[in-house]
Amino acid sequence: MMKANLSDIYRDYIACLNRQDWQQLGQFVGDDVAHNGRRLGLSGYRAMLEKDFRDIPDLRFDIALLVADASRVASRLAFDCSPKGTFLGLDVNGRRVSFTENVFYEFRDGKIVEVWSVIDKAAIEAQLA
Repeated sequence: MMKANLSDIYRDYIACLNRQDWQQLGQFVGDDVAHNGRRLGLSGYRAMLEKDFRDIPDLRFDIALLVADASRVASRLAFDCSPKGTFLGLDVNGRRVSFTENVFYEFRDGKIVEVWSVIDKAAIEAQLA
């Protein structure tokens, strides 16, 4: 049996997020996952994502760039959405904004165990100015 490559696993993970299919999240994310150095575990990671979708009802993850090797994925995600209220400390209040996120993932046994993410906050600030 051929093992799925990380690019395919990652695309399936992003599709899972866009469906908000939280029951399947553990298929892609390890039980002890960390985000930007904070050990969240699967339940904390899921709670973070659920909050993102509550704060941004029209949230959709679009892969703009994807590079993968044997154990890591680097992705540039593009967003075009309307966060409610405050987002990243900015008063967006439902205005539509476009921005990107550069994110790196470490995989172990086909699951995400570490995530490092940087959102282009300056792009949002420029649109709100």
